[in-house]
Amino acid sequence: MSLPKKFNDLIEEAESLKLYKKLIVQLNKDLHLANIDLEFDIDTLSTSLKLVLQEMVYHLIQNKFSDYLNLLYQVDVSENKIRQLDTEDVINLSENVTFLILQREWQKVWYRAKS
Repeated sequence: MSLPKKFNDLIEEAESLKLYKKLIVQLNKDLHLANIDLEFDIDTLSTSLKLVLQEMVYHLIQNKFSDYLNLLYQVDVSENKIRQLDTEDVINLSENVTFLILQREWQKVWYRAKS
């Protein structure tokens, strides 16, 4: 499996394989397990998904850093990938972390669908 490199590619692949709703279910599951008070409706548009998730990540980085780390652990985002990100601009960081979260959730959903 080669992971999508851009948000739009990830969403297009998820929708073409009819796995977008499962992506949302998986994301909701991991948000719940990380004690993050956010749940997406199964019919959430991809643009809304990205914006709301990014705002939540931004908020966690700024105000609840331990919850942010817990979310990354629960989703199982690679520590090496996080370390490679530019941390100077928090808005840019939150956008990149949001993509890494969605990318990892997509990987989980894709593997389950293929097995």
